[in-house]
Amino acid sequence: MSDKRFYRNFDFKAAEKIIRLALKEDVGKGDVTSELLIPKSNKSVANLMMKEPGVVAGIGIFKLVHKIVDPKTVVNTVCPEGQIIKKCARIAQIKGSSRSLLKAERLSLNIIQRMSGIATATYSMTSKLKNPDIKIVDTRKTTPNFRMFEKLAVKIGGGDNHRFGLYDMMLIKDNHIEANGGIENTLLKLKKSKVSRELKVEIEVQNLDELMTVLRLGKGIVDIVMLDNFSIEDIKKAVKLNNKMFKIEVSGGVNYRTIGNFSSIKGINIISVGALTHSVRSLDLSLDFIS
Repeated sequence: MSDKRFYRNFDFKAAEKIIRLALKEDVGKGDVTSELLIPKSNKSVANLMMKEPGVVAGIGIFKLVHKIVDPKTVVNTVCPEGQIIKKCARIAQIKGSSRSLLKAERLSLNIIQRMSGIATATYSMTSKLKNPDIKIVDTRKTTPNFRMFEKLAVKIGGGDNHRFGLYDMMLIKDNHIEANGGIENTLLKLKKSKVSRELKVEIEVQNLDELMTVLRLGKGIVDIVMLDNFSIEDIKKAVKLNNKMFKIEVSGGVNYRTIGNFSSIKGINIISVGALTHSVRSLDLSLDFIS
């Protein structure tokens, strides 16, 4: 069904549930226009066109939408997931019932347009960061109920995924620290608690003083330290102080214009970029009937 490089651990059952809910929202009691104007026996062929440069992402999901609407629909792909398109191009051809193609058209396009936009933004950012030792990762700043598709798009674009949700990693942020009366109290409480070592533990620091507290108290319980909105100068000081004790994540204010500033800094392991999913523009794709 799809490129195994990207879909190896993808939950197709969960994706199908989301797609069926979206189809219910869109189709409701039926496609009144197509049912009135197009005979049930009518067959059509359509091209899926990418109308601007970018990275193809979501072909597997596009296929899934059409298969859910009508298992008899045939989708033949021309370009694989992750293909870089430099000008307008056909990336797939779809054959089947005219009504079925029209019923699936909008949802399948909405998803692949959004995913291709995210993959393109991710590719642009990873290409500008000239440091293979640093991973660019997404965040939880995603569209509700669309996270699995958006995080998949980040991977297709050459990035990596941060935690998927609140359940698969412990990330202690500023509000957790404030609610616990400070970073020292938080770390002492964490040390006394029974933290599952199957889960990674990350803690956010807002300045070098907080980093020093983590360096003093976090050994054996913290895996990653997030430097939140640090200046470039303070990031350089932080990685030197850290001396590879913890993995270092940089977060806050990172975008396409600033990502290149981190290329020469040694000691950064991760850069998280919320803009990959919350501020991206969908790419222009269309489904053009040719018969």
